[in-house]
Amino acid sequence: MTAMLLNGKELAKKRRSEIKTQVGRLKEMGITPGLAVVLVGENLASVTYVRSKEKACHEVGIYSEVIRLPETITEEELLQVIEELNRREEIDGILVQLPLPSHIREQVVINRIAVEKDVDGFTPVNQGKLLLNEKGLFPCTPLGIIDLLKETGQSIAGKHAVVIGRSNIVGKPVSLLLLHQHATVTMAHSRTVGLKQIAREADILVAAMGQAKKITSDYIKPGAIVIDVGINRDENGKLVGDVDFEAVCEVAGCITPVPGGVGPMTITMLLQNTLQASLWNHHVELAGRIDG
Repeated sequence: MTAMLLNGKELAKKRRSEIKTQVGRLKEMGITPGLAVVLVGENLASVTYVRSKEKACHEVGIYSEVIRLPETITEEELLQVIEELNRREEIDGILVQLPLPSHIREQVVINRIAVEKDVDGFTPVNQGKLLLNEKGLFPCTPLGIIDLLKETGQSIAGKHAVVIGRSNIVGKPVSLLLLHQHATVTMAHSRTVGLKQIAREADILVAAMGQAKKITSDYIKPGAIVIDVGINRDENGKLVGDVDFEAVCEVAGCITPVPGGVGPMTITMLLQNTLQASLWNHHVELAGRIDG
């Protein structure tokens, strides 16, 4: 069996076109969605991510502002920057690029972001809304995963989904989103006893444990949908996921590649969250797709 490729690049392109159309309609009303990204220090990966976000905003017509701060900034000074952004009406979304320098407490900073501008979906209030299945802004990578799953044309409802990974950014929120889509969800992790056997029961397997090529073909139920969230480097420096792609392709029904799978959808969902925040902040409703 050769698995169907779930092409995140193509889906992201389609979604961004839809977002661009919606942003254009808002601009006709005199409203331009605005995203502020706070970058502390010169972490190379963070600088690259922020540049990608800037470019994506420009492509769809969202106003983008990057606040670049020195690594030596104090926690209190950073909190003051967040407070100023909370007050600015032209800024609908605030994203603090992680990781932060070790002397700054990440959760303290995240907690200071206004809930209605929390386009990363990391504040406790938005996390609570996700738990309760209420309207809110939710983490971007899990939203992208759900969109990719829907793109297969298969119903999520009634499926057994196994999520390997328990982070606040991916594992926990995607488990809740799957549950809200009426899947039966098992959350596992690196210390789960009998992980391979549990994984083999999955109709949908989400691998988000951060171990290169850990998920081999004997973890996969024939015909399963496999979502690979991992971003790792192998012994040759090549970018690989948590899934042994070539081997798993022979067993799975659908699979995301790395790169080109979940990654492009993450930034796309950030754009979607910024648009959604702008609609809510300006009390505007638009007909058509904005929910991914």
